[in-house]
Amino acid sequence: MSDQLVGIVAYGGYVPATRLPLAMIHGGRVKEGGAEKAVAGFDEDAITMAVSAATNCLHEFDRTTIDGVYFATTTSPFREKLAAAFIAKALDLRSNINTIDFTGSLRAGAGALLAATHAVQANADKQILVVVADSRLAAPHSPIEMNMGDAAAAFLIGTDGVVAVIGSSFSHADEIYDVWRAEHDEYLRSWEDRFNVMHGYTGNILAACLGLFEKTGANARDFHSAVVSGPDARSVSAVAKKVGFPVGSLQDAFFGRVGNCGAAFAPLLLVAALEAAKTGDRLLAAFYGDGAEVLSLEVVNSSFRAHHSIDWYLARGKALRSYDSYLKSRHLDAGEHDRRGGEGVPATIHYREKDSDISFLGQRCTQCGTVHFPACRVCYSCFTKDQFEAVRLSDKTGKVMSYSFDYFFPSPEPPVIVGMCEVDNGARVYVQMTEAATDSLRCDLPVEFVFRKIHEAGNKPNYFWKSRPLDSSSQATKEGVVT
Repeated sequence: MSDQLVGIVAYGGYVPATRLPLAMIHGGRVKEGGAEKAVAGFDEDAITMAVSAATNCLHEFDRTTIDGVYFATTTSPFREKLAAAFIAKALDLRSNINTIDFTGSLRAGAGALLAATHAVQANADKQILVVVADSRLAAPHSPIEMNMGDAAAAFLIGTDGVVAVIGSSFSHADEIYDVWRAEHDEYLRSWEDRFNVMHGYTGNILAACLGLFEKTGANARDFHSAVVSGPDARSVSAVAKKVGFPVGSLQDAFFGRVGNCGAAFAPLLLVAALEAAKTGDRLLAAFYGDGAEVLSLEVVNSSFRAHHSIDWYLARGKALRSYDSYLKSRHLDAGEHDRRGGEGVPATIHYREKDSDISFLGQRCTQCGTVHFPACRVCYSCFTKDQFEAVRLSDKTGKVMSYSFDYFFPSPEPPVIVGMCEVDNGARVYVQMTEAATDSLRCDLPVEFVFRKIHEAGNKPNYFWKSRPLDSSSQATKEGVVT
């Protein structure tokens, strides 16, 4: 086993821009600046959010050095299909890497982080990307819906430029039906709140924290920041007080802004805590789910900064027009046409075009340097045949060349904006646009590219890349997200 320092070398979060004001859930009056939660847009799910968080984490990193992707979630779009491999393809990572899904538990993220740390400790040449994302569904208008949200977080585990070391951990397992989903459940199920908090949440978090303190000789006052996931703000505050964390050391849990984002909850809060931490700070992260897992961390280099901070994502939130818009985006409107029918994309076409559709790879002519998308055999500039090299477009920016509004393509938030964008390297791509305001579009508008769902025909998610405005004045207005 290597004596090199092993830990988090990069991190990044992702919070979707779409916000559901909590007052909408029960038909109340929506007030500016009122409580809300982050919800995945109609073209987002756990996979797209994971790709966004990973892209944020890996900004300016050499992706060829990554040796594995560990994906933790309870809401994978696939019952039997490796989502980690899908994410690796979307990130344009090497094919000879380890890909593993961690699922079935709200503390799956802790398991993925520990597994990645152990893998790098066993082989110091490795770098493992851990991505956690969740988009859980509660029954419409139910009490549990108020506190739930959607988000993602990513961590790169390695030895080069370590930001924080994961030290001791303590696991406490418990068998309890407090919050669960069975095989065919569409909505999250929950037992009575007082029972859940008293016998499930509080008891397990307290047991795990005290177990860690006994194991390490530490106490609650030794930690500069405490990351504690939980079902609601009151329960988190109460258990933190019972553990003995000093006033002001508890990381803001973002209730009223993001909500409990399932397996991604503690990881997202850990990203926020690392963003605010200083070198030498000790952090504690408590993950809850059928027991609890507690990790202690020490910050050894606080200079790292992700491409976008959690505060950046929180500031760009835009409210939905109505609760009906939310129901349509989740296929919960009984009166709407189900867009998941039809034939869908054949498996052969998906396989043949996955480099273009999933990895967003163009090709550069080795003779004249012209970049093409999609792939072709003859360069339209110098007419050289079959002389190309792959080039990634997903991490580039570009500008809008032309655009139009499509009111016929089925969408919960019409119109769909489509148009031609010129990538910075010269390639031109015809893509949909997301998170854009129709009244603020213009040619030459700067854009970046994000991985999203295009449709669900064939009863399976089909993905591609969309453009998103970089100019904040051209993003969706507070009155409604337009996608």
